[in-house]
Amino acid sequence: MATGNGSFVTEFILVGLTDQPDLQLPLFFLFLVMYMVTVLGNFGMMTLIGLNSHLHTPMYFFLFNLSFIDLCYSSVFTPKMLTNFMSKNIISYMGCMTQLYFFCFFAISECYVLSSMAYDRYVAICKPLLYSVTMSPKVYSSLMLGSYLMAFSGAMAHTGCMLRLTFCDANTINHYLCDILPVLQLSCTSTYINELVIFIAGSINISVPSLTIFVSYGFILSSILHISSTGGRSKAFSTCSSHIIAVALFFGSSAFMYLKPSSATSVDEGKISSVFYTNTVPMMNPLIYSLRNKDVKLAMRKILNRRKF
Repeated sequence: MATGNGSFVTEFILVGLTDQPDLQLPLFFLFLVMYMVTVLGNFGMMTLIGLNSHLHTPMYFFLFNLSFIDLCYSSVFTPKMLTNFMSKNIISYMGCMTQLYFFCFFAISECYVLSSMAYDRYVAICKPLLYSVTMSPKVYSSLMLGSYLMAFSGAMAHTGCMLRLTFCDANTINHYLCDILPVLQLSCTSTYINELVIFIAGSINISVPSLTIFVSYGFILSSILHISSTGGRSKAFSTCSSHIIAVALFFGSSAFMYLKPSSATSVDEGKISSVFYTNTVPMMNPLIYSLRNKDVKLAMRKILNRRKF
């Protein structure tokens, strides 16, 4: 193959989720439906928050950005994944690096947005009288900007280190997207620096959001237990339950993928587990927040009533 972009490999072949012919068509329709639900759900949530002034609060500002991230996140690889079920999926070298960059960017963004939402719930429940001061527009805008800056720096670090590698002959990625670990396995040069960056960036981007979420919910749980009335406890818990489910789905499935020892069988198992945080979580988040949130359901009723009128 001709040399291009500092690499002997000019294109990669994505193996996909499975190579069994009988499963290709059913999986195509399954993931097509999931993607349509993801797009409609997240775009609908963004529209709902944008059109209803009573949802213009810090909590829904973060939820708007979470829906935007999930919409972009799933769109980075799902269309390419769907074509893989119908034909041999070839992606160019630069196309693969671009996909890798945006995959990292939106995945890291989601980690920090979820941690910002946990902090917002902590302030709302533990310091309700200071909520409007503590979560001022400047503060929640800065938190959101910080999330995107951390995502930008992390994605640049991973992609920049990947661009310095040389790929000689092997160009078959045992995955349905250009994820860091499967691409790294194809390099014919030393990957020591890449592994070091993965360790450092991964430690920061996992430990900081995780610590923020655990500490926030530690204080929240302590405050809830000190509430004397049963009604007050249930109301406080209901405001956090949707976020707890979203955090458990995203971090749980991600940890199952990346915190396992690497082996030949773990790569195939990893592809299955990665479906949860790449496809299922972006689809489930708008459903979780719409079905378990009274404000969102009220806003939906208002819009539906307007259309009927």
